[in-house]
Amino acid sequence: MSWTDKLAETRTQLQALNTTIPETNRAFGALCQTVKETGPLDFKTKEFIALGIAVAMRCDACIALHCEALVRVGATRAEVGDVLAMTIQMGGGPSKMYAAKALDCFAELSAG
Repeated sequence: MSWTDKLAETRTQLQALNTTIPETNRAFGALCQTVKETGPLDFKTKEFIALGIAVAMRCDACIALHCEALVRVGATRAEVGDVLAMTIQMGGGPSKMYAAKALDCFAELSAG
């Protein structure tokens, strides 16, 4: 499955979940908006942190969503690589395997 397909599948699944639990979805959405729009760190930096956590937690859907956001804000392959290196340093072998997935995802989504 391509990362573009993974994004589409994730969005479909989230729409079904959000329809089932709309109040929770609204509350989570408000939390996400507050975290991303306030504080001393810029959005891009926060997305780098989120990608690192997604890799460490081994969440393919999270990797896809955060790589997509990083592509939108103009992150470079070198920047993503640096984030992935730090994630590997902190998470060892399992993080290395998911870092490879994340780099593949970023490359696919960056290509268009």
